[in-house]
Amino acid sequence: MHEGRSFDPYGAHRDDPFSFLAEVGETEPVFYAPLLNAWCVTRREDVVAVLRDDRNYSARDHNPRSKVELPEDVSRMLRTWRGAGALAVGSLDPPEHTKIRDVLNLGFTPARVRAFEPTMRAIATDLVERAAVAEEFDLITDFAVPYALEVICRRLGIPDEYLDRCRMWSEQRIELMMLQRDTDPDRLREYARGLMDFGEFARSLVQERLASPQDDLISELLHDGKAGRTLTADEAAVQIPTLIFAGHMTCAEALGTIFFQQLQSPDGWAKVVDGTIATRDVAEEGLRFDSPLAGMYRTAVRDVEVGDVHLPEGSRLLLLYGAASRDSQSAGCPAGFSPGRGSATHLAFGHGIHFCLGAGFARMELEIAIQAVATRMPGLTLAPGLPPHHRPVFPLRALTELRVRQSR
Repeated sequence: MHEGRSFDPYGAHRDDPFSFLAEVGETEPVFYAPLLNAWCVTRREDVVAVLRDDRNYSARDHNPRSKVELPEDVSRMLRTWRGAGALAVGSLDPPEHTKIRDVLNLGFTPARVRAFEPTMRAIATDLVERAAVAEEFDLITDFAVPYALEVICRRLGIPDEYLDRCRMWSEQRIELMMLQRDTDPDRLREYARGLMDFGEFARSLVQERLASPQDDLISELLHDGKAGRTLTADEAAVQIPTLIFAGHMTCAEALGTIFFQQLQSPDGWAKVVDGTIATRDVAEEGLRFDSPLAGMYRTAVRDVEVGDVHLPEGSRLLLLYGAASRDSQSAGCPAGFSPGRGSATHLAFGHGIHFCLGAGFARMELEIAIQAVATRMPGLTLAPGLPPHHRPVFPLRALTELRVRQSR
């Protein structure tokens, strides 16, 4: 067993993992973290090399693992809630990955993203108007989360009355997937049953769209495949919870970072409002500076070498996208938050065959949100008080809250 480094993104390094990773990465860009039971990869060139190599590395176990031994019935529900042996696209390796990905990509073409832009703007405008009623509010709870959730659910064709349940099911999945300490077994069973309901909900949506197609993504996956390629009912149902989960959590988290960093920069918000700083640059820099997904796991399927470190078959690697996007050895990666400088080099959307299929959708979504807030709240400031903290849900980078005020 390797002695490793005391990297603790759930505790000591929760709010700022980057200082620790930058210091260690100077001399040890690939290091073992006992708490995570994984080899952490921090250097951009090493992260990219692994992500490009789907022959030597598998994505099947790419999610974080619970550190707590779960009750057997909870474990069984976790294994089966999507369907027996079913895996979302992010957990698939070629050739299975290729088929599913090719169909999913058709739902996020530039033309389809542009066609959805008016819907995004209407959702953002409505939520900003609601938030503007209060002089002070939590930008995460009152805008970022409901905005991101409504956008992805509207794209999928999920009725608004299910928004709260989709949010709850997503939170239950986080709790079970990232559990770090013992929790009441009955609560764990409640979460697991929630996921079973999530899976059943997805399957029922698919059956409805098979019988009666609508103008939404689920219908497109089932009926509009290129050259006759579509998803089966089971294949589509498996992807829906991940599209909901990833589609809203990461966007909401990115908005938290973007607004916090820009609001605490001298004259930062005024420069966004008057157009001195482009909304695209602010969005890209937020993604680079503190990626909403700090990293993703891979498993070596044979003996490999990463950054001159030999790793045996079965080794688990944590590819730290956030640290790689701040790699001091990589051109265009400024240490501070600096919109317009080097943001295009970030790895927030990953790389290689698992590059985020909704990247173009997410970019537009972020820009529209920033524009809506800037238009309605030009005098926005951070509310007085302690700086915000992050939730213990690594590798997600989620602020607990972001209190803001608007001048009247």
